[in-house]
Amino acid sequence: MTPSPPSAPPPPAADTGSGIPIDAGAVASNLAEIRARIVRAALGAGRDPAAVTLVAVSKFHPQAAVLAALHAGQMAFGENRVQEAAAKFPPLRAGWPAMRLHLIGGLQTNKAPDAVRIADMIESLDRPALADALARAADRAGRLPDLLVQVNTGDEAQKSGVPRARADQFIADCRRRFGDAVRGLMCIPPAGHDPAPHFAYLAALARAHGLATLSMGMSADFEAAIRAGATHVRVGSAIFGARPPAPVAPNGAPADITTPSGAPADMTTPDGTPAGMTSQLAAPQA
Repeated sequence: MTPSPPSAPPPPAADTGSGIPIDAGAVASNLAEIRARIVRAALGAGRDPAAVTLVAVSKFHPQAAVLAALHAGQMAFGENRVQEAAAKFPPLRAGWPAMRLHLIGGLQTNKAPDAVRIADMIESLDRPALADALARAADRAGRLPDLLVQVNTGDEAQKSGVPRARADQFIADCRRRFGDAVRGLMCIPPAGHDPAPHFAYLAALARAHGLATLSMGMSADFEAAIRAGATHVRVGSAIFGARPPAPVAPNGAPADITTPSGAPADMTTPDGTPAGMTSQLAAPQA
């Protein structure tokens, strides 16, 4: 939790051309407030605040917003879309080698090579087809990011994540295939529901599989997630402010997303069943 010391003074507010001014002072102040709340929540739960990592979700925000957070000592960032992350983060690596990029959105299999190339952690492993694609991409790239299995704790048809009924088998299959690269679990509870039972379920599932990392909790509920054992909390709007409109492709569709629900295009079969979810993971390819 302790942030790395900033290497330079915070940059001034800037308009990046996105139409939204970036107030570096506000970003730094927001980060300080979120960190203080993390400390209070952890201590209140009898936990070490250093055991909780803040992932600043910068999706749709310009690179200038990321730079403002970096200058304030924030090193872990979350992005939903591979294409956006690939444009935003690699140019920053040389100046900020301690920075870590988490991919937290539903991931299409055809984006696996880029995801493996740029990410430090992929938090959305949720089906055998994606496991296959990530294994092939890792073989070609010679690197494999840390992985979290995303569990659809609310069994919502429109949401990414392995359903509860298949979670145990899928986690076990992934651990056999990827070994220690599978660090833990991630979830996004249903909107409008009490998240506490979902956090408790995910924590129990992680314990059952001997997994230490729990990515759960966002701007509205991260303190409850910390009380339930979260090791990573994903906070966006409370740091960067209102999210700009999603970037769109030339055809008007959201970038990287091709299904009406916003789920990965290859995630479901025509009847809505997660693709390949009933089969065992294929053996690793040579």
